[in-house]
Amino acid sequence: MTINVQKIFAKTFACIFFTLAGLVVISTFVSAVEEYLNGKDLTQVIIQIINSNIIAIAVFELAMVINKEYGSGNEHDVIILLRRTLPRFIGTVCVALALEGLIMVIKYSQLDMAGNLYYPVAIVISAAVLLVSLGLFLKYAPNEP
Repeated sequence: MTINVQKIFAKTFACIFFTLAGLVVISTFVSAVEEYLNGKDLTQVIIQIINSNIIAIAVFELAMVINKEYGSGNEHDVIILLRRTLPRFIGTVCVALALEGLIMVIKYSQLDMAGNLYYPVAIVISAAVLLVSLGLFLKYAPNEP
């Protein structure tokens, strides 16, 4: 009974997150076209598309993890589940953070706002710390049997 409830909730949440990821992509392109037609610079529109779609990728990845790991009743060991699912999700988040930081560096350098470079540098350092933490977790967490 518990496994069936778990599968139902997992499938429901996976569907919600898949839908949200799709809506983010659609909304991004609709608002980007609207802003471009209203005279916003093409470079800024492209940066906005990249930023929003990175979020959509992270939400999609979360939906994939929920659907794959919690939608099937295979494993119930939390460490084994985390060891299989965290690398993909954390990898996606690290890529998103690094891209966001690099985009902010480019944006601030174009606008001559060098004083604000602390924020993107902090974001890139956070991505690096997160990636190192994932590596440590994978090194010291028990392997699958």
